[in-house]
Amino acid sequence: MTQPIQRIAIIGFGEVGGIFGNDFAKQGIRVSVFDILLHSRKHQQPMLRKALTCGVPAANSLKDCLSHAELVISAVTPTSALDVVKQAAPILGPGQIFLDINSVSPETKRKAASHIESGKARKGKPHFVEAAVMAAVPGQRLKVPMLLGGAYAVEASAQLQSVGMNATALSDQIGIASAVKMCRSVMVKGLEALAVECLFAARQYGAEDSVLQSLAATYPSLGWNDHLPDYLISRVASHGLRRAAEMREVAQALRSVGMKPTMAMAIAERQERLIREMHDRDLEPNTPFSWRSLADAILRERARRSKKTT
Repeated sequence: MTQPIQRIAIIGFGEVGGIFGNDFAKQGIRVSVFDILLHSRKHQQPMLRKALTCGVPAANSLKDCLSHAELVISAVTPTSALDVVKQAAPILGPGQIFLDINSVSPETKRKAASHIESGKARKGKPHFVEAAVMAAVPGQRLKVPMLLGGAYAVEASAQLQSVGMNATALSDQIGIASAVKMCRSVMVKGLEALAVECLFAARQYGAEDSVLQSLAATYPSLGWNDHLPDYLISRVASHGLRRAAEMREVAQALRSVGMKPTMAMAIAERQERLIREMHDRDLEPNTPFSWRSLADAILRERARRSKKTT
């Protein structure tokens, strides 16, 4: 019989950590969160206010956060994922589930598993479970589909389903679920990057309506004349740095199987470049989001700076 999960620890209190923490707390589950930004003078108070809004306590340390939790969810940036594992491994106790939902390469997941499961000799060990999140979390929240991997994946899927998560065991091997995620990201994040490059250039030529009509004629079911362009470009404008970091993990995964990551690295550059342009011009994604408005704002600021230098 599946043991009910009563306490959950969440490492990383960004967008995903906030959504999961809020939704678990609403079920009456005891949730504790920890984020390194809680030690930042600039970010501490906003983080504490967010925790209060979500109805979850913010722990003072990683050790306090993980104490007594049946389930530990790591939801940090790809570049921090392995460091978090190294810090958590000595703290975790027998039977605790460490669910790594970070978008990292299969090789990184395997390294993470080795740190969690090969610690000091002790009676029982924690269980490392990899999770590949297969859609955007804000839209589906706890119901976002996840593929699980690892020796404990089947048992973990039942426990996660019991708290409202949409988790499916894919493999008893670490790395398969992440490989699905990595290979899919080439297509999904590549389409986002292509949309930015295609439509921002078309906007400057005054040709975007004709370009979109042509795309809609070629791919009539995708929504090129409707919501799709705003959706694709909004993902870059809101999460480009994180997505660029993920694409560099994708590049690592491709190199591991002997494939040169030509597209993966170009996607990472395009995703990151839009964020840099927005940052340099003090631009934030507008609500409701409009890719045309963002493209025009970047162009206006570019023209203004060009005049200042002439």
